[in-house]
Amino acid sequence: MTWGLPDFDAHEGVHLFTDRASGLQAVIAIHSTALGAAAGGVRFWHYPDEAAALTDALRLSRGMSFKNAMAGLPMGGGKGVVLAERPGATISTAQLEAFGEAVESLGGKYVTAEDVGMSEERMKVIATRTRHVSGLPVESGAAGGDPGPYTAQGVYLGVRAAAKRGLGADEMRGVHVAIQGVGSVGGGLARLLAADGARLTLADVNVAKAQALAEELGADVVAADTLLATEADIVSPNALGAILTEQSIDALRTTVIAGGANNQLATADLGAALHARGILYAPDYVINAGGIINVGLEYLGQGDEAEVLARIGRIPVRLEEIWAESVSTDTPAADVADAMAMRLIGRA
Repeated sequence: MTWGLPDFDAHEGVHLFTDRASGLQAVIAIHSTALGAAAGGVRFWHYPDEAAALTDALRLSRGMSFKNAMAGLPMGGGKGVVLAERPGATISTAQLEAFGEAVESLGGKYVTAEDVGMSEERMKVIATRTRHVSGLPVESGAAGGDPGPYTAQGVYLGVRAAAKRGLGADEMRGVHVAIQGVGSVGGGLARLLAADGARLTLADVNVAKAQALAEELGADVVAADTLLATEADIVSPNALGAILTEQSIDALRTTVIAGGANNQLATADLGAALHARGILYAPDYVINAGGIINVGLEYLGQGDEAEVLARIGRIPVRLEEIWAESVSTDTPAADVADAMAMRLIGRA
């Protein structure tokens, strides 16, 4: 039962959808609407089983509650997951339409947008069935569109802040950053850091993609499953979550963890393991908020791209608040951030 799952956190609603005609199987988890409609993207992914998909939806929706609250958005947290029947499968137009109908059935409690396996074009199809969707193509200078570049911008600013706090580095030239995942966020981050003169090591499950970007930027490449153990000043996870386990934390050879992947800690208590090792950690839902700031303001109709970028520019300020309290109270940064977010959504 959902109530007994470790990642169930008094979610307001967990909805399972099946559309036999299209083959859609989807989960929409609503963690909190205390601050407003539950906003969070939908991902299309192949899971080993249905329980794994449900767990991912629960973890991601809770993270969205915290992310939106810490970003100062008047929105709650939710997440959609559409199950792919096999690795590399393509979602059909009929499945996108069915998912849009599922979103619409919730009456505005959940607002969807792009995540892994989705795109602006796919959002346009979903938008033919519901108005509760964001991340749609917009005119130049407007808030909205593909959230990936905005997430990358926020992570980049957070990495720079982490380099200053954790390494005493006023600039990124010569700082060695190991980046796991070179998709929209990780790839965008790599290009921004390369322009600053950082030394980069890249990894991705798509080896050819990592190699091509490495050749473009003059970076090194390692296997995806060895990236976390790479000796580097900063390790930046930008692929899927739950990669910081007891074993991978023991193997870390870095001073800083700062990346855009959601739910990097396999379990909440592992923030203490990073803290015990003296590794500076940038809580993922704080550093990676750029994308939801963009699509959130699009949906709310509040401000333009300049306002989006101004709010993204505040991400380092929030991180500094967290790190300062972590030092003054000798509390893991992950726990400090969680406590701040819980207060903001009224669950302290």
